[in-house]
Amino acid sequence: MTQKIIALVDGSTYSASVCDHAAWIAGRTGSAVELLHVLGRREGAEKHDLSGALALGARTALMEELAELDAQRSKLVAHRGRAILEDAHAILTRAGVTEITTRLRHGDIVETVGEVEKDASLILIGKRGEAADFAKGHLGSNLERIVRASHKPVFVASRAFRPVQKVLVAYDGGTSAVRAVDHIARSPLFAGLQVTVATVGTPSAELKKGLENASAMLRAAGIASQTAIVEGQPETALGKLVEAEGYDMLVMGAYGHSRIRSLVIGSTTTEMLRTCKVPVVLVR
Repeated sequence: MTQKIIALVDGSTYSASVCDHAAWIAGRTGSAVELLHVLGRREGAEKHDLSGALALGARTALMEELAELDAQRSKLVAHRGRAILEDAHAILTRAGVTEITTRLRHGDIVETVGEVEKDASLILIGKRGEAADFAKGHLGSNLERIVRASHKPVFVASRAFRPVQKVLVAYDGGTSAVRAVDHIARSPLFAGLQVTVATVGTPSAELKKGLENASAMLRAAGIASQTAIVEGQPETALGKLVEAEGYDMLVMGAYGHSRIRSLVIGSTTTEMLRTCKVPVVLVR
């Protein structure tokens, strides 16, 4: 059975990048791509009460007119959603992807992803959605909700695609970090890439042993890897390392080992998403 990645497209400036990254992933893994556009419950279903103290007959006429306007708006929103999916399909086709499906759904985006992710290997989403393009330091609200709820790795696309050669793995020894390393070891996406497993802290025998164990897991899967220990605060040190060493992708656990799972996602994870200009793969 062909693996499938789900790419969320919303018409924002990140949608083209999501498609470019989806094509790159599909090319390396042989995965099919399902393009998903979700129409929120409020889209095309707004309720208005402009009747005030109108007489009964006038009020009835106004409500009928508003109902007609709502119906027209719903059709326009759905038409726009189909157009977004068609444009995304065209980008993937031009990139050589052959197995592409599109899905237009109504409802809550997190609930929808939860329903369709069961037979997917990866969820792909832009860092910021349509409503957040103006706020450079703001994460799309749907992104955080999906990261919290999804049981599959989430690939967060950067604003623009560039070929990936060097990958940095943020490793803190926690459960999700171990799963992140395991994900890399099992996925053909990372074959042939340069991988560095890094942790933040003061060098010690324990830290070095943890890093070496992670690196050995990758080497056993045929992935060349090295290790690094950087000092400082995780929220800033890893981002500086990504930029200074020219890494093209960051992979990390969605939760730090000292974080309580119910506390949204770890502060380090959130900060990495905000500051890193490269794609981030989050593994729970």
